[in-house]
Amino acid sequence: MERSGGKVDIEACLAAGETVQFPIRGWSMYPFLADGRDQAVVAPAEGTALRRGDVALYRRDGGILVLHRVWRHDAAGLWFVGDNQTAVEGPLRPDQVRGKLTALCRKGRMISADDARYRILSRLWLLARPLRPAISHAVHALRNL
Repeated sequence: MERSGGKVDIEACLAAGETVQFPIRGWSMYPFLADGRDQAVVAPAEGTALRRGDVALYRRDGGILVLHRVWRHDAAGLWFVGDNQTAVEGPLRPDQVRGKLTALCRKGRMISADDARYRILSRLWLLARPLRPAISHAVHALRNL
């Protein structure tokens, strides 16, 4: 499905049951997904089917499409956080979810979101949310030595 200018309408493709692949824009999901380095592979998914740690594509009310990790899912809705953020966003309604990350493409190589190493590392990073600023500062300090 295309719009004018040859741009793919991600939401229309997902609504039609198609899986889409698109480049990452922004740094909110760094270090797991990086702007200009990675591409996301997203399949249609219901918000009610998401689990803690899944990465979902959702639309903010009146806003942009966002690809963030599920922090929590409770009666109030879904709560999300970017891998490069500490603030949790939510609650969002399940109907705001458009799809779920099934893989990422890095340098032409596909990495499944179900890969054991990816799941373990992403869950550990999710648990480290309160410590992320200190970790980031330490990493940047080490790089500048």
